[in-house]
Amino acid sequence: MTEPTNTQPKPESYDYLSKAQQKSEDVASQWDQDNQQWWNWYMTLAENEHDQNGPAVKPAPLSLQAPVEIDESTLAQIQDALSVPYKLSADSIEQFGRDGYIKLKNVIDPEHLRLLRQRINSILIDALGTESGLAFRSDEMMWLHDELVRHFVLSKRIAQIASELLGVQAVRLYHDNALSKEPGCGRTPWHYDYHHFPIDSLNVCTAWIPLQTIPSEMGPLAFAAGIDTYKLVKDLPFNKFDSSYDKQLGQIFADNHVPVDDGRFDLGEISFHHTLSFHTAGANRTNESRMALATTYFEDGARLVSSPTMISGEFHKFMPAIEPGDIINSEYNPVCYPNTD
Repeated sequence: MTEPTNTQPKPESYDYLSKAQQKSEDVASQWDQDNQQWWNWYMTLAENEHDQNGPAVKPAPLSLQAPVEIDESTLAQIQDALSVPYKLSADSIEQFGRDGYIKLKNVIDPEHLRLLRQRINSILIDALGTESGLAFRSDEMMWLHDELVRHFVLSKRIAQIASELLGVQAVRLYHDNALSKEPGCGRTPWHYDYHHFPIDSLNVCTAWIPLQTIPSEMGPLAFAAGIDTYKLVKDLPFNKFDSSYDKQLGQIFADNHVPVDDGRFDLGEISFHHTLSFHTAGANRTNESRMALATTYFEDGARLVSSPTMISGEFHKFMPAIEPGDIINSEYNPVCYPNTD
C-alpha cells in the first residue's frame, strides 16, 4: 500500500499510526507509541460494515466516581479466596487441548469482581479522563501500583488453572490488561495471540475475566473452536491499514464451517484461551461499558522472540531490560504458580 495522495481518502488507521508506520506495508518494525494508541489503531482493523446487529448507541461521557476504598479485612478475604486451588477436571483439560479455549464457571466470587470493576473503572478514568472519544479504553501493569488488582493478577488460583491447562510446571506473568469496550464500540477483529505476543513458546494462555455479566449484545469474547483452526489462515497476509484481514478470516472460518462460541458470560465465569486460539468479540450495543481484566501467563523459561513486530505493542513495558533471545524473567514477570508466598 502506498501513501494516499491528497486526493485519496486516508484509511482510518492513519489517524493512529505514526508517520514512519504509515510509509510501510509490513509490520516488521516495532510499535513506536503507547498501548492506548495501539488499541485505537487495532480496532480500526475490524470489519463492521456487514454487522447486521451493529452498534445502536453512541458513547457518552463517563461518570466520575469516588475512589473505591476497601478495608484490609476485605482485601485479605479476596486474597485468601484467590489462593484456594480450583478443581480442574480432566475433561476440562482435554477440551482446552482440543478446542484451544475453555469457559469455567464460579471461578471468582461475583462480589469481589464488582469491587474490581469499580476499582479498574477509577484507574481508567485517572489514566484516560472521562471524555467519550475513546470507544475502547485500556490500561496495563496496574498490578504494580494497585493492591486489589495485584491480588487478582498474581492470583495463585488463576495461575494454577493456566498451568494445568498448559500442562507445565510453572507459569510467569506476561502482563495484565484492562479492556473496556464502551457503548457503541464495534467489533474486535479476529486474531490469535501467537501473532501478538513476542514470546517464543506455544505454552502461553490468557485468562479473560469479565467484570459484569456479558450478554450477547454486549460483545462477549468469542472463540473459533479447534486448536488447529489457525492452520486454515496461517499464510494469510496481515494488513495493518484496513479490515481486509479480519474480513477474510471470518469468511474462511465460515466457508470451513468452523464452530464459533459467542455465548454469554455469567459473573464469576472466566475463560482461558491458548495462544493459537482465534478469537474476536462483538460490538457493544448496550448503554454500559463492557469491562474485563485479561491476564496472560507463559511457561517459565520461555524467551523473547528474535524479531518483535509492531503487532506486539509496547512490549518492553512488560519485560524491561529483556532483549531478543533472552529468557523472560524480569521483575515484572514473576512466577505466579507455583508461588512461594
